[in-house]
Amino acid sequence: MQISDNAVVQFHYTLSDSTGELESSKGSTPLLYMHGQQQMLPKLEAALAGKTAGDTVELTLAPEDAYGEIKQNAIQSIQVKYLHGAKKWKPGMKAWVQTEEGQRQVTVVKVGMFKADIDVNHPLAGKTLTFNVEILNVRPATSEEIAHGHAHGEGGHQH
Repeated sequence: MQISDNAVVQFHYTLSDSTGELESSKGSTPLLYMHGQQQMLPKLEAALAGKTAGDTVELTLAPEDAYGEIKQNAIQSIQVKYLHGAKKWKPGMKAWVQTEEGQRQVTVVKVGMFKADIDVNHPLAGKTLTFNVEILNVRPATSEEIAHGHAHGEGGHQH
């Protein structure tokens, strides 16, 4: 089966930039996504369209096609209690904050007793990224997956 809208795709990926490998799913559970549901970077999703199980895709994306350019005015001050992911914070640490659009990863720039300055740029903003994707399986989405707008893992519903 070819990857097209409402196909559930199981894959492994490796993500790298000019300094080397940043992360990889190899050696862990493969990822799932439902094609056509805007669940990944648009140019990466477009590159996967039409591929089948066993295919590999290598795609290099400029910052504007990945996580955007670094915005210089992206420092915000928030209360420390809204930072999630650790008990004690230091500059450079990654944290999660709840926004109107859902959870967002931020970088702690400066931390005080009650307030922290955070950089809301995506951690991969400003980077040219290379994705190496190995497609393991492609199947039609179930009616339940289509109704929910996302793939369900082995064993069914996982949210």
